[in-house]
Amino acid sequence: MMSRHETKLMQDWEFTLQQPDDHNFEPVTLPHDWAITAPISRTMSQAKEQGFRDRWGIGWYRRKLVLDQMKKDHVYKLQFDGVYENSTIWVNGQEAGTQKYGYSRFVLDITDLIHEGDNLILVKVDNTSLPADRWYSGAGIYRTVTLMELNYNHLQPEEIHVTTEIDGVTGIVTIKTGTSSLVKACLFDDDLSVTAEADTGHIQLEIPNVKLWSPEKPYLYRLELSLVEGGEVIDSYALNVGIRTIEMIPGKGMYINGTMTKVKGLCIHQDAGCLGTAVTPEIWRDRLVQFKEIGCNAIRTAHHIPAAEILDLCDELGLLVYEEPFDKWTGGAYGRYFETEWQRDVECMVRRDRNHPCIFMWGVGNEVENQGQESMLKILSMLKEHLLTMDNTRPISYAMNPHFKYESHVDVSQVTDIQQFVDEVDDTEIYDLQDRVERIRRIAEIVDVISCNYQEQWYPEIHKAIPDKLILGTETYQFFRGHPDHLQNYSEKVPWLDVEENDYVIGGMLWTGIDYLGESMGYPAKGWAGSLFWTNNERKPMSYLYQSYWSDQPIVYMAVMDYSLQDEGVKEHWDAPRYASHWDFPQFNKSVIPYMIATNCEKVTIELNDKVFYVNSPSSYPNRMITGYLPYLPGKVTVRGLIDGQEVSTYTLQTAAIAAKLRFDKEEVFLDAAAGYLKLFTVRAKDGADIPVFRESAKVVFKVSGPAEIVAVDNGDLSSSESYDSHWMHMYHGCVSTVIRLTGERGRAVLSAYSEGMYPAQLVINIV
Repeated sequence: MMSRHETKLMQDWEFTLQQPDDHNFEPVTLPHDWAITAPISRTMSQAKEQGFRDRWGIGWYRRKLVLDQMKKDHVYKLQFDGVYENSTIWVNGQEAGTQKYGYSRFVLDITDLIHEGDNLILVKVDNTSLPADRWYSGAGIYRTVTLMELNYNHLQPEEIHVTTEIDGVTGIVTIKTGTSSLVKACLFDDDLSVTAEADTGHIQLEIPNVKLWSPEKPYLYRLELSLVEGGEVIDSYALNVGIRTIEMIPGKGMYINGTMTKVKGLCIHQDAGCLGTAVTPEIWRDRLVQFKEIGCNAIRTAHHIPAAEILDLCDELGLLVYEEPFDKWTGGAYGRYFETEWQRDVECMVRRDRNHPCIFMWGVGNEVENQGQESMLKILSMLKEHLLTMDNTRPISYAMNPHFKYESHVDVSQVTDIQQFVDEVDDTEIYDLQDRVERIRRIAEIVDVISCNYQEQWYPEIHKAIPDKLILGTETYQFFRGHPDHLQNYSEKVPWLDVEENDYVIGGMLWTGIDYLGESMGYPAKGWAGSLFWTNNERKPMSYLYQSYWSDQPIVYMAVMDYSLQDEGVKEHWDAPRYASHWDFPQFNKSVIPYMIATNCEKVTIELNDKVFYVNSPSSYPNRMITGYLPYLPGKVTVRGLIDGQEVSTYTLQTAAIAAKLRFDKEEVFLDAAAGYLKLFTVRAKDGADIPVFRESAKVVFKVSGPAEIVAVDNGDLSSSESYDSHWMHMYHGCVSTVIRLTGERGRAVLSAYSEGMYPAQLVINIV
């Protein structure tokens, strides 16, 4: 008799931003972010940080919960994976609990508050405290809510700790069950099943001819734990297990299962453009798959605990994860919680996520105040020591800001803009390289890996002074590298090359992988645009350069310099030269156009309207990125990549005529009929010859029929003020996207896109 029963409560919620009564609630589906539909305001508090969306307020959610039967000797719990922020929950009018930090999971025992029949859950979300995060944080119940029905004696997932070892071809899995009751463990895949049981709280399994987990081959076993009482199974809990070893060898690098591995990483925030923070797993899957396709093998979940589903996907897809619980400590948004909540929030992160094979390193903070000073080192030691009580199998680090300061007596809890305080250059700034390295050395005495934000120019001196610790670039610029005497120098050396050239550097994590909302450099930009992908998942030219560094698959790609394109509001040193993938310059007549070619091939040729041009090999160019010039002649440009004299990859740019039609990337797709399932689709403007029209910016209207509904629209343009929660938007770079939600029924939906003067597009969606 197994009694664990978990039900996701994502449908049938109601919401209001007014004082609640029976008449002012509107139906909503979870996850829900009320801030993403808030009006644009240039004068609101923290406008730039929060993407100019007037998010402030108190929101109320309610849901009826119907229980046909309450089982004897059972407990009932509500699990909230994330509510932003300062939430209070009532069940049938009685307070069930509260939660401050918006990124931590919390569980409430509601057994004594509910009864058979109709019950009412009421949630208050107080989103009025200042300061908020320095990036767009959203507002509301933006993650999964689960009702858990459990036997009174049940397994506690946060107490279960799984560790793995490798002995030759045998995998060893050790399980701390968190209980002294009898537990049976079964680890299996399609080829084998290994079982054991114990009532000691400790179980060990041996797997012959073990299949290992790695970024290249993320093999997962299934582990089922069964709690036995009186000969019957009264509870069970299942999780995926990846068997792997990670070793940090000073001076040599990081080794996964004995193979040296470089971290090819991207930092991410948790919003998804037009959806705000209300992001479902399938939306993240599409994003992470794109990351993998360019050769990325790691993400940094900056600077907060991510949704649990993201880590499930990283386990499955083979993406290493650097996870950290919060940004600053006693200053910034988390400063109001640090003294009373730090221990709980660190425990939430580690106990929830330590069984994921994808986690390769814990972080305990990012660019904190007074780094390298005694007050900071004391907190750093405290955080590390507490984390080690829960997991001593992974390295622990802290992401250092490139700015170091001499001691001052500023009370950082009173600083209103903590990032400006940390970054600003004043009379306490340390310029002497050796003094700076000395501060880094103090931090390195505590952490296991030296995690550097934007410090590639100092790697040699850091390694010389601290040779027993490896270095990870936890944040790097995408294109420009600093100089030892000047942090922002706009040199041509891409920071990734420092990773390639030095074994003691285990990797680099680009800031950021995909554009995000908030942390704007100024209106009209509503977010951060210095990334490899736009918010609607479209690729930027620099993504191809990183693919040429990170991927073993042959690639050749070409883009041209085009400073006629709008300024996207990128902060200068996080920017890149303004390349674009098109061959459409109606303002020019044989003018010379600069270009770039990204490739991992040995040689490249260029053809302009069948005339061949020869260029030097990629290895002869800075960054291995070919640069040169072509006269603008309308027509077709073809680049060919060769290895051993054989063509292995091609890429073309072609001048487009007037946009004549809209086209989706596919004509038909198949999706599972899951209620609440979200999917983003992109439509493009094309001319009569099916050539994309890059400069088209026409208004596009979306309609859908069948068991689906339009949720939002997004064109990737963070400077646009058009509403996301609409059924229309103008194109940006010749395309625009929409997100649809499935209603849960099987059938056939048709998504249509219309624009004046163009043939419409249709996409058939088979929901099975």
